[in-house]
Amino acid sequence: MTFRLDPATAINDPNGIAWGMHPITWRNDDIPEVGAFNTLEDMLLDLADVGYRGTECAGFFPPKEVVKERAEARGIAIVAQWYSAFIVREGVDAVVPDFTAACEYLEYLGATRIVVSEQTGSVQGIRDVCIFTNKPVLADEEWTVLAEGLNRLGEIAQDHGLELVYHHHLGTVVQTKEETIRLMEMTDPARTSLLFDTGHALVGDGDVMGMLEATIDRVKHVHFKDVCPDKMKESREAERSFLDSFLAGMFTVPGDGMIDFTEPYQFLVNHGYRDWILVEAEQDPALANPHEYATRARAYIEGALLKPCPRRGRRGRTRRRRRAPGRPNPRVP
Repeated sequence: MTFRLDPATAINDPNGIAWGMHPITWRNDDIPEVGAFNTLEDMLLDLADVGYRGTECAGFFPPKEVVKERAEARGIAIVAQWYSAFIVREGVDAVVPDFTAACEYLEYLGATRIVVSEQTGSVQGIRDVCIFTNKPVLADEEWTVLAEGLNRLGEIAQDHGLELVYHHHLGTVVQTKEETIRLMEMTDPARTSLLFDTGHALVGDGDVMGMLEATIDRVKHVHFKDVCPDKMKESREAERSFLDSFLAGMFTVPGDGMIDFTEPYQFLVNHGYRDWILVEAEQDPALANPHEYATRARAYIEGALLKPCPRRGRRGRTRRRRRAPGRPNPRVP
């Protein structure tokens, strides 16, 4: 393995997009035992070896001083971190101190974004609630509370050199295209931007491009996540929760599922997007070897996205079924 990212052999996008990979490929914050055998160093080594330039923070990370030292040693940028907000339930005044601390943490690490999701009433982490038929819904007055609260948090983020990017997410108050559009219309573009996630758009709305086309002017961060159609159908019929659906293999890396990423990628490029795209796939790393799947995703990115390719249907096409997953890869001491 390469001990430090080599810019010459990393993913080099001719359109100026920086490619990274999300830490959830290695460990899961919602179910700490999933991937517990992986460490920060394991993840950084994999990223450097495969050629991804950046990642986001996760709950299993050690103290910030250790994160900064080790990430810099491997040549990996820390881009962002998820933040669970409870603006509607608790009020923005109660959220501000913890949010400010999160921004200070990310500023220290040199990040440029903070990923916010409103978790009031969220069912994404509840194991006995079907993610396909249940989600919280805001009353009209609660939409105002959320929008005004996000604008205030956006100001704080900017004070720390960060862009607040809102994550539309399954099982939350902002899941669908309509909800995402409504939030963008109610918030200040100078303070609140959008994280666009292909997997959540497809499973939550049945359509990837519809949401992207409607919100492109607000997109400041992107997650490319693929969906396995057979596992989605199976999970829907079994009325599984979000957590149990991903454990069953509903999500995977680009090129391994049903989404044709050439259309969202080209749409982003054509509209001037030149920021980060992070490969993300909630998977069990004991079954889906992180290094193997990171390599597989890179092959797809370079083979299908960074070369001229024909446009395809809006919802993509079904690709090959996932082959037997690998075992956890040996690590460099």
